[in-house]
Amino acid sequence: MSHFWSLIRRLLRYLFATVLLCIPLALAWAAYQAIDDAPLLAPTQGPAFTPSRMASAQRLLARIDPRKTPPGALRTLQLGEDDLNLAVAYLASHRPQTRAQVLLQDGSAILRASTFLPPNPFGDYLNVQAVLRETPGTPQVEQLLLGRLAVPPRIANQLLRFGLWRLQASPASAAADSIQHVGVRNGVLSVQFVWNDAIPAQLQAALVPPEVQARLQAYQGRLVAVAAQPGPRSLSLATLAQPLLELAAQRSNGSDDKNSLADEHRAALVTLAFYVNGKGMAAILPAARDWPRPAPRTTTLAGRTDTAQHFSISAALAATAGSPLADMVGVYKELDDAQGGSGFSFNDLAADRAGTRLGELATGPGVQKLQQRVAQGMTDADLLPKVSDLPEDLQAAEFQKRFGGVDGPGYKKMTTEIERRIGALGLYR
Repeated sequence: MSHFWSLIRRLLRYLFATVLLCIPLALAWAAYQAIDDAPLLAPTQGPAFTPSRMASAQRLLARIDPRKTPPGALRTLQLGEDDLNLAVAYLASHRPQTRAQVLLQDGSAILRASTFLPPNPFGDYLNVQAVLRETPGTPQVEQLLLGRLAVPPRIANQLLRFGLWRLQASPASAAADSIQHVGVRNGVLSVQFVWNDAIPAQLQAALVPPEVQARLQAYQGRLVAVAAQPGPRSLSLATLAQPLLELAAQRSNGSDDKNSLADEHRAALVTLAFYVNGKGMAAILPAARDWPRPAPRTTTLAGRTDTAQHFSISAALAATAGSPLADMVGVYKELDDAQGGSGFSFNDLAADRAGTRLGELATGPGVQKLQQRVAQGMTDADLLPKVSDLPEDLQAAEFQKRFGGVDGPGYKKMTTEIERRIGALGLYR
């Protein structure tokens, strides 16, 4: 009998070892099936998020803005295929080499997306194809493909239900609860919802994790102290940025962890941008309404307030969303000016590009290099080269005639010169 039980124990150990061996093999096989060598959507496919589409996005947001809806009122939001693709192009622009596309059919929506992956032994791209089918309640996943890996609908819908359950438990639950029905007819996605005044604040809170809120509050506190110091009402951008970036080094405790320092830099640049542009942190974070507010001070870069504003917002965008989006926001702002405001300004565009470079430096491999410059003391000349000689106040017709628009050879020549000047600064080499 003891020999029998000994045999059973050996058999169980063998089976257990076999299962342990099969799990990583199964995961490796799944990764091999899910990751491809080529994108499902090539860079030329799917909607690119261009400056003109940025303008369309602003018009779309103004059109669908639900805040004028009375609380408790039932409203139906209708979005065509172009509107949805505009939204997914915006989301995809946050990640380099990513394309996404939505196709609408009666009763269903098809999502296709491709994104470039970090180095791995399986391939370069994650390709996703999903079909969502309309139901009387929440839409159901009818098909989900990750590369060549077909995810069973039962598993896909369990993941969807889990995600919705997590959403219900999150600060964004008011938004989830407000949706009554989602349907697709005649190429239009209809979302029926009951408006709740708490939705904007709860969504904003959900988008900013508690640890990020704590960082932002710390930099807001440092701004309060800096703005309270006696001195001229106007401060240079470098003078204002210096104490915030010094705080980043202190909060990271001299750690060699580049990710920790990058997180601190990111919070510092976001806080700086909202202060320089005259916006309070409460614009993106409702909790900030209860934080101490820094006294207003004018901030300049190279002697100009608009240059400081362009630089700081582009630095924050590059630090948080990546340089492609920052570039497009900067170009769009200038194109918008050319429609009848101050006109297109290569001076401002240079500030956008230099700010983007700082944001990349502050959160990329060069995080320590930025701190070395901070330790030496920064000036405006470290942040931005001479740009006062660049053309500005160009109305649309003159801009098109002299430079051929944003795709013209004259424009490309000017942007190349701007990049050369920025690249010559020691901070950005």
